[in-house]
Amino acid sequence: MRKRSFVFGLVSLLALALPAAADPALTRPTVAVPRGPRPAALRTRDLRVGTGAVAAANMEVEVQYVGVAWSTGREFDASWNRGRTFRFTLGRRMVIQGWDQGVAGMRVGGRRELIIPPALGYGARGAGGAIGPNETLIFVVDLVSVR
Repeated sequence: MRKRSFVFGLVSLLALALPAAADPALTRPTVAVPRGPRPAALRTRDLRVGTGAVAAANMEVEVQYVGVAWSTGREFDASWNRGRTFRFTLGRRMVIQGWDQGVAGMRVGGRRELIIPPALGYGARGAGGAIGPNETLIFVVDLVSVR
């Protein structure tokens, strides 16, 4: 009995120590460009509704994401490629407006598709060589934690 309690305690400690990316339910998504015209406004779609805390303004959120350009269907960025999550404070303009608006209201454990028009992304300037001018962006975002 004592041995089983020790093993259970050890397994519980290890589970707490593992990074969120080690969660077997958290797998890299595939992002596809939807059919039809580009939306003029932010479009969100919950692919999986989380069961944890809700992301709200002024909270630090931790996410995993993949970003794809609408015009090419090519991935331009992904936290998964770096092997670590990305953190930012929601509503503080640390990220593009489409992220501040699109991540708000998600629950921890959720996965959401964000389709972000240029006005809420990088606009006419684009972003270096990775994102062209007036590009519509598609992200699939997993909310890992909030604080």
